[in-house]
Amino acid sequence: MGRALIIGCGGVAGVAIHKCCQNSAVFEEIMIASRTKAKCDALKEKLDGKTDTKITTAQVNADNKDEVVALIKSYQPDLVMNIALPYQDLTIMEACLACKVNYMDTANYEPENIDDPAWRAVYEKRCQKEGFSAYFDYSWQWAYRKKFEEAGITALLGSGFDPGVTQAYCAYALKHEFDTIESIDILDCNGGDHGYAFATNFNPEINLREVSAPGSYWENGHWVEVPAMSIKRAYHFDQVGEKDMYLLHHEEIESLAKNIPGVKRIRFFMTFGQSYLDHMRCLEDVGMLSTTPVNYEGKEIVPIQFLKALLPDPAGLGPRTTGKTNIGCIFTGKKDGKDKTYYLYNVCDHQECYKEVGSQAISYTTGVPAMVGAMMLLTGKWNKAGVFTVEEFDPDPYMEALNKWGLPWQESHHPVLVD
Repeated sequence: MGRALIIGCGGVAGVAIHKCCQNSAVFEEIMIASRTKAKCDALKEKLDGKTDTKITTAQVNADNKDEVVALIKSYQPDLVMNIALPYQDLTIMEACLACKVNYMDTANYEPENIDDPAWRAVYEKRCQKEGFSAYFDYSWQWAYRKKFEEAGITALLGSGFDPGVTQAYCAYALKHEFDTIESIDILDCNGGDHGYAFATNFNPEINLREVSAPGSYWENGHWVEVPAMSIKRAYHFDQVGEKDMYLLHHEEIESLAKNIPGVKRIRFFMTFGQSYLDHMRCLEDVGMLSTTPVNYEGKEIVPIQFLKALLPDPAGLGPRTTGKTNIGCIFTGKKDGKDKTYYLYNVCDHQECYKEVGSQAISYTTGVPAMVGAMMLLTGKWNKAGVFTVEEFDPDPYMEALNKWGLPWQESHHPVLVD
C-alpha cells in the first residue's frame, strides 16, 4: 500500500520498524536511514526473511536539509517518519516541504543549542507571552501550518505515547464519553527495574532536560509554573502498585489546551524513584546537565552530551528490565448534565516487549504509536493538509489500531482522582 522513509535507528525507531514489518500490507516498502548506516544494515539483516516488507538502508545526516532532500527525491516515499531527535524536526519538515511528501514525528521540536542568540530571543518572548519556560514547545512547528496546507501535505506531530496516545485518549473521551471535559490528568508510570544505579529509559539528553525543567500546568486559561519536582502525589496504578509521581511540563498540555473546548485544567505527572531524583539533582548541581560547551584540555565538550556517553544506552536496557508501565488519562466532566469521571490507560510489560521486538516497554510504547500514526496517513484514514497533533483527527481508527498492534487500552468509569 505504501512506502515509508524512516529516519532514525535508535530504540524507539527499532520498535517502529519491527511493527511496520509486522504490518506489511500497509508498509510494503521501508527505507531505514541514519547517520550510522551500519546500525540500519544490522537491523535489516535481523528482519530479512521474517517479513514481506521490502527493506533498504541509507546513510543520512538529518541535520543537513540538502542530504534529506536528496534522499527523499531518490527514494520517493509516500511518508517520512521522523524518529530521530527532536533537534532535527524542523530540518526534516523543511525537506518534506521541498519534496511535497507527508511528515510525522514522535516529539515536538527543541533546539540542541539553547545558547543560540536568535533562538534565545524568540524563546524569551515566548516565555513572557505564554508563561512557561520549558525549552520545548509547538510554536516552531505550528508556524509551518500554512506552508503545509499550500503544499497539500500533512504533518502529524507527536505520535508517540505521551504525546500521541494520550491525545487520542482525550479525543476519544470527548467523542464518546463526555459532552464537556473539565479536567485532564495525564499519568505516566514506569514500574520497571533495570538494575542500574542510574539510567534513563529514553535518550538521556532529552530525558534529563525534560525532567529537570520547571513544572507547569494549564488552569483556567493560563499556564501556572512551579519549581521542578515541587508537586508530588502518590497514586496506586493498576498492575504496578503505589508510586510517587511528580508534576512536569509536557508538550501535549499545550495542544490539548487549544483543542479540547472548555477544559479548565490539564496536568501531567510522571513517576520517579528517590534514587533517580538523587542522582539527577547531584548531576545538575555539578553542572553535568548543562548544554553550554566547556573547555577541557583544549577541547570543547557539552557536559550533558558527555554524560550521555557515560550512561547505559536505553536501547540496551531490554534484556534486564522487568516490571510494567501504566500510562493513561483521568478525566472529569459532564455527560447529559451529570458529573462524570473516566480513566483510559494502557499497561505494558517490559519483558513481553523484549520477547516480541527486543526492546523495553518505554521504547515499545512510543514505537508502536509511531507505526500507528504512519498507518493512519498511509491508509488515508487521516487525510487533511496542514500541521496537526493527534487529537485533531478522528480517534476511532487510531484507538482500534492500538488494540490490534500491541497497546490495548483499558477503561474505568469510577477512577480514584488525583487531588
